[in-house]
Amino acid sequence: MKSIQPGVLLGTAKRLRIQRRSEALQLLGIATVLLPVLALLADGGAAGLSSLEQWMSLLNRASALVGTSILLVHLILVARVPWIESVFGLDKLTGAHKRLGKPLLYVLLLHSATSVMQSAQQNGIDLWSSIVNLVAHYPEMLLALVGFLLMIVVTLSSISAARQRISYEFWYLIHLLSYLAVFLAIPHQFAFGSTFLSQPWLSAYFAALYIFTLLNVVWFRSLRPVVLSFTRGFSVGSVESSGNNSVSITIAGTEKGKIKFQSGQFFMVRVMTLEDFWRPHPFSASNSAGEGQLRFTIGSRGDFTERIQRVKPGTKIVLEGPYGVFTEAKRSMPKVTLIAAGIGVAPIRSLARQLAAKPGDLTILYRANTENEAALADELFEISKQRGHAIHLLTGPRDKDVPWLPKQSKSSKPKADFLLLAELAPDILDSDIYICGPAPWTNSLLKTLGKLAIPKSQIHVEEFAW
Repeated sequence: MKSIQPGVLLGTAKRLRIQRRSEALQLLGIATVLLPVLALLADGGAAGLSSLEQWMSLLNRASALVGTSILLVHLILVARVPWIESVFGLDKLTGAHKRLGKPLLYVLLLHSATSVMQSAQQNGIDLWSSIVNLVAHYPEMLLALVGFLLMIVVTLSSISAARQRISYEFWYLIHLLSYLAVFLAIPHQFAFGSTFLSQPWLSAYFAALYIFTLLNVVWFRSLRPVVLSFTRGFSVGSVESSGNNSVSITIAGTEKGKIKFQSGQFFMVRVMTLEDFWRPHPFSASNSAGEGQLRFTIGSRGDFTERIQRVKPGTKIVLEGPYGVFTEAKRSMPKVTLIAAGIGVAPIRSLARQLAAKPGDLTILYRANTENEAALADELFEISKQRGHAIHLLTGPRDKDVPWLPKQSKSSKPKADFLLLAELAPDILDSDIYICGPAPWTNSLLKTLGKLAIPKSQIHVEEFAW
């Protein structure tokens, strides 16, 4: 492991250390799900299965244990727990949370179906009568049914086709129901869970998991941001135009020493007005920690971003974060290539200012339709001049075949996209590459990088899409 500057370590050893931390936490998540099932099997839960009713009982008990464990892991992934988020980044955790949604629903569906079938068989009644009997005579089962239906609604709202048809605000409100669904399911687990009741240590295990999840969600998602923001007096300091329908907003009360963040990180921002106080939005810092007040550069891309451009100085702000691993902490190579498009320039500008680098170590590619639309371009060029970075402003209409590049001139023979990239950033094969921009543009660029066979460990992308 080598250092280019005190405190900045690079090399293969650093990559391995990052990988080991990631793998250790993944194993912890897997163990959380498997441990109760192994306990069930060790207690003889699968012994002497000779009838359909016994098999049904095993499936019911196992699906209850697995479903509960996945559900709690599902919530922890988005609880914004610092020691987990600092390893994976909030975008990766959110992605894992989304991917777990359907498997969780399937396991809960299996548990519900086996519960109804087992009850029907034991009482000699049909399935519908079994459902009516369970919810009519056992309030805990009625609560569990309501919770299950809420989980179905939450999962359906996360499907890509559904997300494209609903607003962020409506999606956010629906997802708040997932917390209610969890609490509604708890009573029936401890009232009717034979595995829970027969093994006191397992009851204690799940009680501890529930308490751990609840405390983390309540503190890191709710209380901590509010307490810190109001005790430190965070508010809008100034609002200045940055070009391309963008503004730069400084946050008063965030001077050096009051809030710590790394270049490339982002915050969830709540503007404390009647219209917007109830939900946060993600914005990357567009300056570095040593430049005074925290600053966000925000483009007008929707209702909220249009309103925030008109926010008045002095308006109270609640900050959650900082979040993300789009930082030097993930860097392992001496050379760095920073690539931005649109308002994705905000964290790129922050990194360009802060990254440890000698003249010539860092290359910046900035894609914009025109020079006038390139927010923060003047600052990037000034930073590059002072620090010896190479910088290229890529302007012009989009190339239909390679969307991340400007359209090539018809007067010359078109060059392959990966050759153009290698010309613009000659050290790219031996660089850490940081990419921030709209998702379609980013995907196009990743395809080009794939043609260069650059290891994934050298490519860093942070997405903020909901």
